[in-house]
Order: sequence, then C-alpha cells, then structure tokens
Amino acid sequence: MATLRALECLVAVADTGSITDAARLLHSSQPAVSQQIAALERETRTALLRREARGVTLTPAGRAALAEARRAIDAAASAVRSARATGEAEGGSLRLACAQSLTVPLLAPVIRAWHRHHPRVAISIREAVSPDGLFGPADGEAIDVFVLPGPVDGRFTTTVLAEEEIVVTAPRGHRLAAAGAVTLAELDGADLVHFAPDNSLSDWLDRSLSAAGVRLRPVVRTSVTSAAPQLAAAGLGIAISPVSAVSAGFPGVVRSFSPRWTRRLVAATPGEPDPLAARFIADLRTRGVRVPRDVRAQLGDDAP
Repeated sequence: MATLRALECLVAVADTGSITDAARLLHSSQPAVSQQIAALERETRTALLRREARGVTLTPAGRAALAEARRAIDAAASAVRSARATGEAEGGSLRLACAQSLTVPLLAPVIRAWHRHHPRVAISIREAVSPDGLFGPADGEAIDVFVLPGPVDGRFTTTVLAEEEIVVTAPRGHRLAAAGAVTLAELDGADLVHFAPDNSLSDWLDRSLSAAGVRLRPVVRTSVTSAAPQLAAAGLGIAISPVSAVSAGFPGVVRSFSPRWTRRLVAATPGEPDPLAARFIADLRTRGVRVPRDVRAQLGDDAP
C-alpha cells in the first residue's frame, strides 16, 4: 500500500521538477525523497519519473498517479481538519442515550445551547425507561454518552453530573400540605401512584420502600415518569419521584423528605470521553438539574 509520504514526494517532484527542490519543499533529504519514489515505483511496478539532464519529468504512469495522489493528500488533510473541528466542537456528531425522565430537564437546555453555539455538531438522542433499553443494541448504533441515574457498572467511565432530590407529591388539600418535610414512615399505608414495571423507577422504589419497612398501596401505574406527579395532583394518591419529574406550574403539593433523599445522575462513556463528548459532559455538569421556581418555593429556600 502506497504511503501518504510517498504520494507527497511524487506531488512535490511533479510541482518542482527536481528531486533536490522537492526535498527542500518537504523539509527532507534528497536520498529520502528518492527512496520514497523508488518504493512507490515498486508498488506500481512501473517507472513514474524520467530522469533528464535538466531535472525529472513524469512518465505517463506518473501523470496518471499524480491526480489521485493529489486527491489522497487533500482527503488526508480534510480528515485532519474534520477531526480537529470535532475536537473543538465545530463539527462532527454526538450520539446520546438518555433515561427518558432526564431528556427535558437535563439534556434539552444544553442541546439548545449547543444548537446556538455549535451549530455544525449533529446531536441525536435515544431514550429509554430502563438501563437495559439504554445499553442494549439498537440498529447497531454506537453511543458516545449515556446519561442516567448511577451507579453504572465498571465497563464505563462515569462522571457525576448532579445530585437530584427525590420528592413526594400529592393533591392540594392533602394532609402533606401542612407539613414542611415528611418521613417515609409518615406515608405508610397511603395510596401510591406507582411506576410500571418497564420503568426502572418501579424496582428502585419497591426496594427503597422495602428497606425502610414502609408499605404503600399502588392504585395506578405509569411508564412515564413525569406523569406520576400529575396523577397524584389529580387526586389518585401520592407519588414519589425525582424532582425533575415535577414541572413548573405543578397543580399539587411538593414536599421534601426528612432526611433529604437524593439520587446521583451520571454521564457514562465507553472508555475515556473524547474531546467532543467531554465538552458536552462538562456543560451538563455546569447546568445540572434546574428546579422550577414555584417548585423550589414549596421545597424551601434550602432546596438543592
């Protein structure tokens, strides 16, 4: 296989008409250029240069190779420019996989900013309600960054993005409205808007309640994380969910737990993140999970 350096030597000789001048142009030595041309001639099995008294000229085979050599050199330069642009967030693509509940509160604001500041970076998102859906194969698509609640197994490099609060929501007029913060034990026996089994929060909540010795009565289940607080506000029971599931203008009651209950959100990459992914992850960390002002007011001034 012809090397890029050999093709550069061929082009330089063609442009200068001299091996000596070509060596000077390439900041190399005359023997080194001659060796590259010789290697290229062995590869093509034919002479590419004709040595004459006043320099060298290309043979018909050399002229045929010259056009492709120029294209190969241009393509290599283009590859370097594309890679550099991607590393500087001025081009390339970023493929994300995200827990469905985090797409709007965590990813959307950062993606919006990237569309404005890095418009040449193409961003795609795959969403899922469970880790299996995130890490499982999907049409052979390779993912650059996974965004989900931690922990993540050791196959991945993880970066902590934020500590997100777990809250309880209820309808207006519920006894929780008079409370500042609640303990899990105070909820024992209450009707619960639960998550469907295909949502990983279902198993997580069951394990958490079991560990606390608290029994709730599931009255309805939903796969959509953000629907649970809304169903609670509609009077179907209470809901326990990440605060990111509670939207601005929430019509019900939102309360913190005592002690504060949080979960860790992470970005996971297969190996060390490349410069483009690292820049995106840094922006996710900087922004974190923003809590709407009216929700924060219900949680208290010290709400994270």
